[in-house]
Amino acid sequence: MLFANLVAQVAIIVSGGLVRLTGSGLGCPTWPQCVPGSYVPVPHQEQGFHKIIEFGNRTLTGVLGIIAILAVIAVWRWAPVRRLKIAAVTVLAGVVLQAVLGGITVLTELHPVTVATHFLVSAALVAAAAYLWFARTEPEGEPRPLVHALVRRVAVGTTAVGAVVLVLGTVVTGSGPHSGDAEAPARFGFDPRTISWLHADAVMLFVGLVVAVWLATRLSSAPAPTSRAWQTVLLVTLAQGLIGYTQYLTDLPEVLVLTHMFGAAALVVALVNGLVHLREIAQD
Repeated sequence: MLFANLVAQVAIIVSGGLVRLTGSGLGCPTWPQCVPGSYVPVPHQEQGFHKIIEFGNRTLTGVLGIIAILAVIAVWRWAPVRRLKIAAVTVLAGVVLQAVLGGITVLTELHPVTVATHFLVSAALVAAAAYLWFARTEPEGEPRPLVHALVRRVAVGTTAVGAVVLVLGTVVTGSGPHSGDAEAPARFGFDPRTISWLHADAVMLFVGLVVAVWLATRLSSAPAPTSRAWQTVLLVTLAQGLIGYTQYLTDLPEVLVLTHMFGAAALVVALVNGLVHLREIAQD
C-alpha cells in the first residue's frame, strides 16, 4: 500500500501535466462541480474532450485520498513508528489541501501562482510518500550517520538547491506556451528565454553538488547502498538535464514537457532515497 501511495502521488503529477499540456485546465469550469448542476461532465458541454481530461484528473484525486487513508491505516497497524505516522498523515492532509488548491486554481482561472503552487505541493507529497516507502522498515530510535557531517550538510544543501530548481521550473512553465487553458492562457509575464537561463544556471549548480555528494560517498567509507543511491540521483539529474535542454531547443513539444514533469517527480524520489541512505537506525 505504501508503494501504491508513492505511485499514485507521481501519477497525479503526470495527470496534472496532461491537463496543462492539452489546455484542459478549465475543462470543468466550476468547482467542486464540473459544471453548474453536475459533478460529472455532461454531453452538451462546450469544452469537448477537455472536460474528460480535467474530470479524470479530479477523479484521480479521489483515488489518491482513498490510497492515502489506507496507507495511514497500514502504518498504524504494521509500522507504528512516529516518523512514519507523521509522513502518512502529511500525505493524507496534503491530498485534501490539493483538492482545495485545485478548486482555487479553477476559480482563479488558472492563475500561474496557483498552478505552480499546485505542482509544488504535489512534489512535497511525493517526497513524503517516498520517505514512507524507503523508511518503512526502520524502527523507532535515533538515526546514526553513515557519512561525515560535512557530506550530510552538502547533501541537505543539494536538496535545498533541488527545491529551488523545481520552483524555477514552475516559473519557466508558467512563462511559456503551456499555460493550462487553450482559450485564455494565463502566464507570469516573464521573458521565457531569460527565466529558462536562470533555471539552467540553478540546474548546473545542482549537478555540481550532486556530483560532489556522490564522489564523497564513493571515495569515503560510506556503505555501497549509500553511494548507489546518490549515483541514482546523478543519473536522474543528467537525464532531466538532457530532456530539459532538448525540449528547449525543440520549442517545447508536449511529450517532452510531460516527460520532464515525470522526471521532476523521479528526481524528488531519488533525492529522498539518497537522504534516507545517509543514516541508519539500529534495532534496539
